[in-house]
Amino acid sequence: MKYGAISIDPETMGGTPVFSGTRVPIQALFDYIETGETLEEFLVNFPYVTHKQAIEVLEKAKLFITTEKMLNENIA
Repeated sequence: MKYGAISIDPETMGGTPVFSGTRVPIQALFDYIETGETLEEFLVNFPYVTHKQAIEVLEKAKLFITTEKMLNENIA
């Protein structure tokens, strides 16, 4: 299944969510951010991921975390 910049396919990385058109796990972006690295550093190290894709994933995460309805439906 494809969700914009995110793709989930059992045939690719065992179904791990990846950036569409790549084998780069979405988790890698969050790992970089958690360790204090910049988005630019991430993009240099994963050149197949576009700036647009990375921003879209971050925007989806922001929407999920800042929308009370989403939190109630998915975390509560």
